[in-house]
Amino acid sequence: MNIEIEKKYIIKLPTDTDMKRCSEYSCAELTQIYLTSLPGVTHRIRSVSSEGYLRYFETKKVRIDKMSSYEDEREISEEDFLRLKENIAKGTREIKKVRHTFVYLGQTFEVDVYPEWKSTCIMETELDSREREVMMPDFIEILRDVTGVRGYSNYAMAYEFPKECDYL
Repeated sequence: MNIEIEKKYIIKLPTDTDMKRCSEYSCAELTQIYLTSLPGVTHRIRSVSSEGYLRYFETKKVRIDKMSSYEDEREISEEDFLRLKENIAKGTREIKKVRHTFVYLGQTFEVDVYPEWKSTCIMETELDSREREVMMPDFIEILRDVTGVRGYSNYAMAYEFPKECDYL
């Protein structure tokens, strides 16, 4: 299991042009499904479509604190994905999003664009330590730091998707 340390922000939707000018840019369509799991464990499966390829992943997370969690992720077959999909957590729905990934000043950022929101999105960055300062790209307008805010976790969003923020 790896320890994942991340910060999460609601941001104003950046342009594709701005994100594409960063190094190591990629874009993928994701579908996430949260599964029935033990208390304290978040269990999900994900399909990732990028550049004509479709891959599947299974992830289990155990939250440590607001910024970090233990994470165990592995690639799975389509058959495993379809079998596990039958265990969707009661009351949840699939989360669909487009993920833009890029590197800015040596730091990887993921911008998740949800079809439910038109002018805002969520940006995450993984940190190698709690002390590392986040160097924000100059084209990103942060509206709110939502690190550790439960309502903006994808798990919570699978139960009830929040209304688009009115921070504009």
